[in-house]
Amino acid sequence: MKKNLVPLLGIAFVVAIVSTGIFYGLFVGKLKNAATPGPLIVVAARNLDRGAALQTADVKLAAWGTPVTPPGALTTLQQVDGLTLIGPLIENEPVLESHVASRASGAGAGMGIAPGMRAVSIHATDSVGVVSLLHPGHKVDVQLVTSSSGALPELRTILQNIEVLSVSSQAESRGNPVITLLVNPEGADMAGLGDSSAHLRLLLRNPLDDGKSDLRRVTLPAILQSPVTPGGRASGK
Repeated sequence: MKKNLVPLLGIAFVVAIVSTGIFYGLFVGKLKNAATPGPLIVVAARNLDRGAALQTADVKLAAWGTPVTPPGALTTLQQVDGLTLIGPLIENEPVLESHVASRASGAGAGMGIAPGMRAVSIHATDSVGVVSLLHPGHKVDVQLVTSSSGALPELRTILQNIEVLSVSSQAESRGNPVITLLVNPEGADMAGLGDSSAHLRLLLRNPLDDGKSDLRRVTLPAILQSPVTPGGRASGK
């Protein structure tokens, strides 16, 4: 009986040694991989707005979590010095080549003005509360309000889902906040005409809402004569 146990114990001992070696190799390999930092790439040192001219103080180097870096990642602080952000970045977000305007692309691209688009500034009448919430990158609708002498005021939404490029910190001489919007040429004409001859109001949109509605002209008689739905909207009948 004892003679039969000796081979079994030997086999068990060999199996234990092999299993321990395999476990040790895998465990130590994972520890080495975890302890080895990934490649260094440039990330935002703080939240950065669109159109910001980057300096080395605005960015930092951080270890990427995997051996493969994101496409277009930058690896030195000097690479971003003087470049302009096309879109906003949050703290610790990688700075990629697609996030910045190249030195050869011109100031317009650095401000986030794509080919075929225009930047237009408007005076936001009676929208101080909304303006205080606005930041570059937010989306707004633009309403036009006319109130000519002897006629009842009318309102119509002329632009929808429009991106904000900048928000002035101070009002101009007209006393209204100045907002710069990114629009197509037709939208620029509509905004320019409305800003010079009527009043413009801003509506802040949900960032996930990119829908556009076919909105009718709104007048006081239409509001007063139409029944109101539970959501507070006139039926328009």
